[in-house]
Amino acid sequence: MKKRSLGTSGLEVSEIGLGCMGMDHAYGKPAPRKDMIELLHRSCELGCNFYDTAVVYGEANEEVLGDAFSSMRDKVVLATKFGITGQRIVDDKPVNILDSKPASIRRQVEGSLRRLKTDYIDLYYQHRTDPEVEPEVVAEVMNDLIREGKIRAWGLSCAPVDYLKRAHAVCPVAAIEDQYSLLWREPEEDMFDLCRDLNITFVAYSPLGNGFLSGCYTTSTVYGEGDFRSFMGRFRPEVMRRNQQLLDYVRETAAKKGATPAQLVLAWELAQRPFIVPIPGTTKMKRLEENLGAAAITFTDAELADFNNALAGIEVDETHF
Repeated sequence: MKKRSLGTSGLEVSEIGLGCMGMDHAYGKPAPRKDMIELLHRSCELGCNFYDTAVVYGEANEEVLGDAFSSMRDKVVLATKFGITGQRIVDDKPVNILDSKPASIRRQVEGSLRRLKTDYIDLYYQHRTDPEVEPEVVAEVMNDLIREGKIRAWGLSCAPVDYLKRAHAVCPVAAIEDQYSLLWREPEEDMFDLCRDLNITFVAYSPLGNGFLSGCYTTSTVYGEGDFRSFMGRFRPEVMRRNQQLLDYVRETAAKKGATPAQLVLAWELAQRPFIVPIPGTTKMKRLEENLGAAAITFTDAELADFNNALAGIEVDETHF
C-alpha cells in the first residue's frame, strides 16, 4: 500500500489506516481480544501501518494495540488521544469530561504509554478542545513532550480553524482528525484549504458514514445491544430513505469499476485530496480486507470529475446525530 506523509513530522502512514474504536466502544459489546490481535496482525500483512485509538474508548482499546504490536513497534504508527478524561450522564446522555491542563496531559500520556507498552507515541491528538485552556498552552506541552521523546508528533480532533491556527503557530500540528464522507463534506468548506496551506494531514474518521455507505444496512436492520446506530440520526428510517439515491449511485458506480460500495467511497476520499487519510473501523476480517483493498481502486481525472458532478445533483441529508 502507498504511504502518505503525516504533516511535516517525517512520519509516513499507509494511505488507509484502521480506526480501533469499534473494538470496544459504540458498536456493541467489546470484541474478543484474540480475534482483534489476529485482525491487527492481518492488517499489517495487507500494508496498513496506521492505528487510531483513545483511552475514552476504554483502556482495553489501547491495551490491545500494545499487546498486538509490542514486538513490532517500529513497524507501526500509533495514534492515541488526550483531553477527555471520562464521561458523565446529563439528561440521559453521555457528556465528555474535558481536561487539557498541563498537569493532566502529563498524567494522561503516562497512562497511554503504559497501556500501549511503548516508550513513545507517534501521534498524540487533543481529542476535544478544552474551553478552559488556551491552544498555545496545550501546544507548549506538546513541544515539551516532543523534546522529551514521549511523542513524535501531535494533532487535533474536531478543532475549529482558528484554534488550529493558533496551536500550529506554537508547535506544528501534523494532523487534524474529523469526520468526512459522502454524507458529511463540511471540511471541504475551509479546513481542506488550511491543511493544504499549512501542510497538515486530514485524518478522516467515519469515512463510510458509520457503515451506511457500505450498503449493508437498511431501514429494517436490527442493531445489537450497545450499538449507537440504533439511536443515531443518520440511521433513522426517514433519513436513510432520503439518502437512498446517493447509495444507489455509489452502488452503480462501484459495480462499473469492479469494486464494492465501501471500496469506491474510500477510493473517492483518497482521490479528493493528497493529504487525506481515511481510517475506517471494523472488527471483521472480511471487512478489513475489503476496506484496505480500496487502495487498489483508482479514479482517472475524468472519472473523478464525472463522479463529483453527479454528486452535486444528489440531495444529501447530512443528519448524523
